[in-house]
Amino acid sequence: MLFRSANKADARISHVCDVDSNTMKKFAADAEREMGSAPAIDKDFRNILQLKDVDAITIAAPDHWHAPMAIAGLEAGKHVYVEKPCSHNPAEGALLVEVQKKYGKLAQMGTQQRSSPHTIEIVDKIHNGAIGRAYYAKAWYSNVRKSIGTGKEAPVPPQLDWDLWQGPAPRRAYTDNIQPYNWHWFRTYGTGETLNNGTHEIDVCRWALGVDFPRRITSSGGRYHFKDDWQFYDTLVTSYEYEDKLISWECKCCQGMKLYGRDRGSVIMGTTGSVVVDRDGYEIYDLKGNKTSEFKAGSGSSSTDLVGRDSMTDAHFTNFIAGIRKGDKLNAPVSIGNVAVTMLQLSNVAWEVNRELHLDSADGKIQNDAEAMKMWGREYESGWAPHL
Repeated sequence: MLFRSANKADARISHVCDVDSNTMKKFAADAEREMGSAPAIDKDFRNILQLKDVDAITIAAPDHWHAPMAIAGLEAGKHVYVEKPCSHNPAEGALLVEVQKKYGKLAQMGTQQRSSPHTIEIVDKIHNGAIGRAYYAKAWYSNVRKSIGTGKEAPVPPQLDWDLWQGPAPRRAYTDNIQPYNWHWFRTYGTGETLNNGTHEIDVCRWALGVDFPRRITSSGGRYHFKDDWQFYDTLVTSYEYEDKLISWECKCCQGMKLYGRDRGSVIMGTTGSVVVDRDGYEIYDLKGNKTSEFKAGSGSSSTDLVGRDSMTDAHFTNFIAGIRKGDKLNAPVSIGNVAVTMLQLSNVAWEVNRELHLDSADGKIQNDAEAMKMWGREYESGWAPHL
């Protein structure tokens, strides 16, 4: 990932790392063009962590790599920017938070809307009573993803280090429909659309309502649109219940019908009105649904954006760099980001076991359900498990 807004006197991209040499060369060329100097390249991030002149790393690898790589970076004395979700499973997320506390380096999660000026503004207005007492938030995502088909074992492409790509995940043969993107839909590597995109909107909902872990989660859905190797749902409806508040999440991976004229976003409802907010602005409505005001950020975004190169992302990286150089407060430290991530991972667990989950609202752990709690962590390839 590149950040265009960074002052070249404040930061530079010294290295580009990827286990696919074609991808590595492409982004190294992009970095040289954007930043004015050519970065070094290396397919193994562990070599880069040994370099004393590297202050920070940014992680945009498959989900199963996020926490292990971030933990290794913190242990090596590096500041870390890790894309959402900050972990593959709840145990990893909790461990990442503990490792960050132990080593004291900064760790920011890539929920860019936390650095969006208009989102910061409207959340502040909600907290100050713009819609009365806010008590219900609904988030949604709609896309028209295609089938991934049925994969076949195939020779590993010559440009790809498949062993290092798998890293902490248990080893399996290479198949032709996983890399470079469809890993999202395999449980071994990905976390489904709920973590892939729901992390953004649910984080906004939780932020606006001022809540942390819920006390109960229900989740229902399935893989309805296609029959293929996709291991998660393409349609999911989830509820996160609190003592006096509620968040709901609606995911439609393969059906692009919009809500409120948007393919993604959040609506926050209160005792005197509602707010609809997305990456492009917000609208305020009265109790009867009449629009009373709006703000447009002036640029469009959509569910099909896979790169995230926009002013919001730039602002998030700028905040991260300012945290390192000037001690500014991070907008999305992993200690905050991991709450939404864990909630969403647990909605995957609720879907998997096909029943409601009751949680300890202090740490999110599943109560009185040993089978579900087995999914709190994961199995690792021997020698690859992260640790404190």
